[in-house]
Amino acid sequence: MLTETKLFLNEMVEKYNSPDFILNDPISIPHQFKRKEDIEISGFFTAIFSWGQRKIIILKSLELMNRMDNNPYEFITNAKENDLKQLKGFNYRTFNETDLLTIVNALKMIYLYQEGLENIFTLGFQENGAVGGISKLNDTIFSYPHLPHSRKHIANPITGSAAKRLNMFLRWMVRSDDKGVDFGLWNQINQSDLVCPLDIHSGNTARILGILSRTTNDWKAAMELTQNLRKFDHLDPVKYDFALFGLGVSGYFND
Repeated sequence: MLTETKLFLNEMVEKYNSPDFILNDPISIPHQFKRKEDIEISGFFTAIFSWGQRKIIILKSLELMNRMDNNPYEFITNAKENDLKQLKGFNYRTFNETDLLTIVNALKMIYLYQEGLENIFTLGFQENGAVGGISKLNDTIFSYPHLPHSRKHIANPITGSAAKRLNMFLRWMVRSDDKGVDFGLWNQINQSDLVCPLDIHSGNTARILGILSRTTNDWKAAMELTQNLRKFDHLDPVKYDFALFGLGVSGYFND
């Protein structure tokens, strides 16, 4: 059974892990940039916004990049109070202007004084794997002034969250192959240590395939799924995110 499932998932990875995938996916936003820091920052915000319809996620991410003069690293690290007025009124669902300014200020400090997002995640991974990486990001961002409301937009596995959007962001930044979808920009974190992004669609697909038994889409479920995917490819388990996502979105198992 495992062999059949592996062969099927490998086939689906080949189908969905291709440049054609980029156009209609949020990952298209960071693909518009060349500079490492611009890819990171645009990808980070896009990942945060990645709940709801993909079309709207892409439109709102494009809007934010336009407000940042399509130069997010320079904007964030150099913006003065008057420049930040360009962000006034931005919102996406429950993510509002205050949340945006909170994260912009934190990212400014991270890039100017803490060697950037890669360094923060890497230090956390060295301490405690993916849990350490994501919780280290939380601790760092919210060490700067913020309102409690903003915390809901940066998931934390310490509280049990599956942290789907941040695991997706990590896949984008860390995972490397010859397909050209993921960036493979960060080489200090092993892609074998990544955790598969888990949401309702990928979770349901995984349960149908018999590789996830836990019924709640939380961090324990994400870890169970990832451990099972490592049986198929221990060096690159999160490549199967393409398969699970693609099967879920396409309605492959719908009657």
